[in-house]
Amino acid sequence: MKKSLYSGTLVAVIWSLLTFAPMQSSAANVTLKYANFFPPTHSQSKLAEAWCKAVEEKTEGRVKIEYYPGGSLLKGKQIYDGLADGIADIGFSVAAYTAGRFPTVSFFDLPFGYPSGVVATKVANDVYNKLKANDFKDTKLMYLHAHGPGLISTKTKEVKVLEDLKGLRIRSTGMSAEMVKALGATPTAMEMSDAYESLEKGVVDGSAHPAEASLGWKLGEVTKYMIHNYSCAYTTTFFIAMNKDKWAALDPKDQAAIEALNKEWITKHGQAWDDADKAATEAFLKKEGNSVIELDAKESERWAAAVTPFIEEYGKKTADGPKIINSVKESLKANK
Repeated sequence: MKKSLYSGTLVAVIWSLLTFAPMQSSAANVTLKYANFFPPTHSQSKLAEAWCKAVEEKTEGRVKIEYYPGGSLLKGKQIYDGLADGIADIGFSVAAYTAGRFPTVSFFDLPFGYPSGVVATKVANDVYNKLKANDFKDTKLMYLHAHGPGLISTKTKEVKVLEDLKGLRIRSTGMSAEMVKALGATPTAMEMSDAYESLEKGVVDGSAHPAEASLGWKLGEVTKYMIHNYSCAYTTTFFIAMNKDKWAALDPKDQAAIEALNKEWITKHGQAWDDADKAATEAFLKKEGNSVIELDAKESERWAAAVTPFIEEYGKKTADGPKIINSVKESLKANK
């Protein structure tokens, strides 16, 4: 009788160990590597770092993130492939840095005349989700955001009409390069991290970028004029994505916590772009000799008309092109 009771107890203990051991191992903490090309002092880099801390807090320490800003782990152009290959677990970069990789997102960067970062960010996420796009199939997309009006700034030449752009070499990338070309200037492709030195040395005569870059990337030190060409302002779409396997390995409750945070950070990024634009424009004007050029209504119409053929032609590149362009225009109108 005693032997039978002992055997039953032993079986129960073994069964308990077998049942609960896997549950304990699945709750193990994980540390992820986050790659970002923005310098650590930039507002967008600070937001990314704040997201990392929020993830750790919301997952009660189960998910920790090592943050690598300023291209210290991967450069901007390397980040997406680095995510897919597992060099980084989470990455923040520019879709346009990998030409042809993101066919749907590329349309968002066209010079539709974006009025703000908040609007551009809403449009990017709204349209991507509405169309159920699959541009980031190699990774797990966290969210998109987009900067405020992409403008043209010049080093020494005052540009008041389209004709003044002729012959100027303008640093640009992706759709901003196409906008520059449509306006009659000569696009020179390069990442933002190379812009300061290129302007300083006269390799280029100007740069296409949002106002915030004059402060965030210190380009106000090497440019004199900022043109408010809002009628054809482009945007640049940024992504935050994660390695698929690392995402799949997370506990479902931690995945849910991260996705809830992502919704908050979409709004935070859009507003941060606008706050940075405002602060940078004020700083740009305070710098001795710098000035903002406001295009009058008639001239603005000319600039918008100059980029329209390019937008229409770009829409013909894919079967879904016209549909995507219409979706962007509809979302832009609804969110203005």
